[in-house]
Amino acid sequence: MKTIFLAGGCFWGMQKFLDQFGGVTFTEVGYANGPDTAPTYREVCDNSGHAETVRVEYDEAVLSLPELLRFYFQVIDPVSVNRQGMDAGIQYRTGIYYTDEDQLPAIEAVCKEVEQKVGTPLAVEVGPLENFFPAELYHQKYLDKNPGGYCHIPARYFHLEEKKE
Repeated sequence: MKTIFLAGGCFWGMQKFLDQFGGVTFTEVGYANGPDTAPTYREVCDNSGHAETVRVEYDEAVLSLPELLRFYFQVIDPVSVNRQGMDAGIQYRTGIYYTDEDQLPAIEAVCKEVEQKVGTPLAVEVGPLENFFPAELYHQKYLDKNPGGYCHIPARYFHLEEKKE
């Protein structure tokens, strides 16, 4: 199993989106790459400096990192700074945070691919994970518990693939 941390705006939708793919074995929403203290959701909304992020564990024999990242880029605006959809603020920045240096070449290759496609530099942070604090329990699988909840990702993207494991 491998782990990658993906910030893509509101973490509710990103988690639901990523959960559908075969090879994704576990997801958890939380707060990453801010100060070294565990924030509350309110503190994150008040500009604590953390990004709403999804911890993604995946089986690379089923889903490669480049494939996973291409899915990620389908549902973010990669040139938007601190905004996805109607959500604005530093907590909604986009980022790919790794814990294994071996993941960096694949991350850089996919980012370059996307940058060439959009024709402008990306606003996606790429770097090592500095810290990650799991979000409060009510945020975990939020859109499964609250199907009508707001999300910047259109609902049609939540059913691109049925899990095959």
